[in-house]
Amino acid sequence: MNTLLVIALILAMGATLFALIRGIVAFLQATKEQLNSPEGGPSPSSLKQNRMMMNRILFQAVAVIIVALLLLMKGNG
Repeated sequence: MNTLLVIALILAMGATLFALIRGIVAFLQATKEQLNSPEGGPSPSSLKQNRMMMNRILFQAVAVIIVALLLLMKGNG
């Protein structure tokens, strides 16, 4: 069980890093014209940035929960 949680933790950390990098890349690709666009709603680039950062938060939460489970198992074992 411990090994499975460590593998899950590594996967969650990798997913967090991936979502962070994708969000930063989407942020860097936003042009000044997109930012100052007179359209009423968000641009597709902004939506992608938000989605990637929300995914990052989700993956980070999963990683923290896995770490907490590992610590609980270590303390009880």
